[in-house]
Amino acid sequence: MTLQQEIVGNATQMAVVNLRPGQTVYCEAGKFLFKTTNVTMETRLSGPSGNGNGNGSGQGGGGGGGMGGLLRQAMGTAMQVGQRVLAGESLAFQYFTSQGGEGTVGFAGVLPGEMRALELDGTRAWFAEKDAFVAAESTVDFGIAFAGGRTGMSGGEGFILEKFTGHGTVIIAGAGNFIDLNPADFGGRIEVDTGCVVAFEEGIQYGVQRIGGLNRQGLMNAVFGGEGLSLATLEGNGRVILQSLTIESLANALKKAQGGDKQGPTGGLFSTHAG
Repeated sequence: MTLQQEIVGNATQMAVVNLRPGQTVYCEAGKFLFKTTNVTMETRLSGPSGNGNGNGSGQGGGGGGGMGGLLRQAMGTAMQVGQRVLAGESLAFQYFTSQGGEGTVGFAGVLPGEMRALELDGTRAWFAEKDAFVAAESTVDFGIAFAGGRTGMSGGEGFILEKFTGHGTVIIAGAGNFIDLNPADFGGRIEVDTGCVVAFEEGIQYGVQRIGGLNRQGLMNAVFGGEGLSLATLEGNGRVILQSLTIESLANALKKAQGGDKQGPTGGLFSTHAG
């Protein structure tokens, strides 16, 4: 059954989830807002793929309570925690389960912007930027995907992606407003600011390319255009979700509003200072 949820709010949205008795959702630590008293909260180091199922009963991974099964489960948890450390994410997940009737729990992202509920039917995975994940049903598996190799590293954002598989609902959040695109509608390929990528379906090829060499125009783009030397490339046929605001641009706007220098190599040259 589809997760009963509603996205509410305007400039800063949140997700209100109605849980059936015994139903579980999990979120990243720090994304929880509120819950009814009959919803229990448990913090764990592993996601659903780390314990074999969504409710933590330990039935997955071989052999119930045997030493071999416990060892495999511990190793799986340690590997998942290590991946999350590498991704710069929170070490823990919070699990919410409704007991003795229907319950309600609320979640939100960390920046002003939109939220979106993605429905997984088991045929296609979804990949999300590492700060986009908010919450998911326990029937959805969480994993870390490494995209782009060295080219991905050079792009900063996007080298490490979060991967969601299985069946159920995944709730993501981004900054500003969302726009949905399909590269197939634009000749099969689009190029975007690396910080604008929120999520995309399996089947989309993600990479990072230089937008110019160390020539005059390339340096102009990097120094005065504020785009750096790289763009994200998305190719194929599938859904792509972009956000209109990047964390970097938001940070620069806040710093400027507080009287700080404009970010970038030209900041001190073109900014004005009071007294």
